[in-house]
Amino acid sequence: MRSADGTTIAYDRFGSGPALIYVGGATMTRNSDPDLSALLAERFTVFCFDRRGRGDSGDPMPPGAPAQNEERAAASEVEDVAALIAEAGGSAMLYGMSSGGALALEATASGLPVTRLAIYEAPFAEDSPAQRKGAAEYATRLTELLGEGRRGDAAALFMSITGMPEETVAQIRNMQTWAAMEAVAPSLAYDAAVLRYYSRGGTVPVESLAAVTVPTLALSGGDSPAFFGSAAQKIADGVLNGEHRVLAGQTHYVDPHVLSAALIEFLGA
Repeated sequence: MRSADGTTIAYDRFGSGPALIYVGGATMTRNSDPDLSALLAERFTVFCFDRRGRGDSGDPMPPGAPAQNEERAAASEVEDVAALIAEAGGSAMLYGMSSGGALALEATASGLPVTRLAIYEAPFAEDSPAQRKGAAEYATRLTELLGEGRRGDAAALFMSITGMPEETVAQIRNMQTWAAMEAVAPSLAYDAAVLRYYSRGGTVPVESLAAVTVPTLALSGGDSPAFFGSAAQKIADGVLNGEHRVLAGQTHYVDPHVLSAALIEFLGA
């Protein structure tokens, strides 16, 4: 499939029923969450796709550039979602995981024919001068590393801002899976763009939430850091028809069976 600007977007289609587009988070490809996809495919036609710069999808922007060109990069990813909705028959539900939730939220707010929206732990931060400064510094450094072709260092930088200890990052860099991490590292610039690290410090897009009028479920894990739940509550409060639900005992690495049950209950309503 080709997006509006001609970029190739790779996707897989599973199951049958109402169309549901799964928007993956940072470093995820269309093959990253097969268990959840299979569970959802029992009730829905699930579209899993590689976001720009990942897997088999293209990326016309220079490495790192999306982080500095937030509006253009985010608009391109929204166009990718629009193309998938067209492939799905003209309307669809969206489920966004982590930063994919930020993209799903933006796509819905833009007026695409989305019928229901579900988000799990979009990583919007609490607003503070220190947060805004740190987010902009991260986006600047990420752009520099990717522009220099230092994909491994860019991936390590991303892991560090998630709170991963330096020694753990060093151990992961010696694993066989590190090559896959380096391969998707350029797409981290798109995550920085859709979260608006430069212009908004990665905080909740309060000003655009009112444009989301479809039923919206913002999920968070009961054992996750508090900012995930805070962001989910702000989303639920800001959209026209929103609900915040906490999945007891869950973290950002959510159990697919627990998550699928909540999604099926909401999306199948």
